[in-house]
Amino acid sequence: MPVSKKSSQNEGKLHVLIVDDDREIAESLRYALTNEGFQVSVAPDGNQGVAYVEAKKPDLVILDMMMPRRSGFLVLERLRQVFEEPVKVIMITGNEGTRHREYAELLGVNDYIHKPFTIDRLLASVSNLLGTE
Repeated sequence: MPVSKKSSQNEGKLHVLIVDDDREIAESLRYALTNEGFQVSVAPDGNQGVAYVEAKKPDLVILDMMMPRRSGFLVLERLRQVFEEPVKVIMITGNEGTRHREYAELLGVNDYIHKPFTIDRLLASVSNLLGTE
């Protein structure tokens, strides 16, 4: 089980925030991550995602690239400006272009995963980034 110093309600669990406007994807990811022992929160758009990260600073953010109100790129830019020690971020996208991947990497994304992806692929990335392998 993941271990961290986060949240009294979920004492001992690493906290993952999913920022995705697609409810089905967000719920599937939430279910899989919860079953792996993580505390999971969901933000349905970029603005709410930024506000949540600034207030709670989760251990990892799973961030969709294309969202209303604030794109994943704008969220990532903001997170890199706000925190001295960057929050770990996995960006998920249906976009196949290398230009977008290069920009995400320039902004310091920790992993970049193309949709569709397997849950195992995502869970491996989460475990690797959070050191829970």
